[in-house]
Amino acid sequence: MNAVRVLVAVLLIASVLLNFANVFGRKFLHAPIVGAEEVMTFLMIALVFFGAGVVAYDGTHINMEIVIDRFSPRLRYACMAITQLASIAVAAIIIRLGIPVIQHLAQFDERSQAANVPLFIPQAAVPLGFALLALGALTRLIALRPRPTVPLAADHPGA
Repeated sequence: MNAVRVLVAVLLIASVLLNFANVFGRKFLHAPIVGAEEVMTFLMIALVFFGAGVVAYDGTHINMEIVIDRFSPRLRYACMAITQLASIAVAAIIIRLGIPVIQHLAQFDERSQAANVPLFIPQAAVPLGFALLALGALTRLIALRPRPTVPLAADHPGA
């Protein structure tokens, strides 16, 4: 996942630099970069989907810890396991549905309007990102251990 983190950082930097160059060219040289906005959109799509794998791996996605932490250890473990299994299942569905789309785009050499980018390239970020998400969820599922609850002082009136 460290390589994916580096890739996401490089894509973000490339997007910012492209945006800067396009603004500079438009404002000062009166020559914007044709298709720059389109390419920046493709870069942002890749950032989101590749970043989803990192978030799944790190377990930093949004969840309802305030609710889940009140569950018993067994129920908490079950909820966390079900969450990871659901993530893997959804990722598998998206990957399965996305591959034929990419094949179609590549077979017919469909390209973006302004930048003339082969559309299978940015479209491939979706199933690749979901594959990374499934890998991250699988890693978290394997590492999942029931956490014991630590009783609060308020739970023991005599303490």
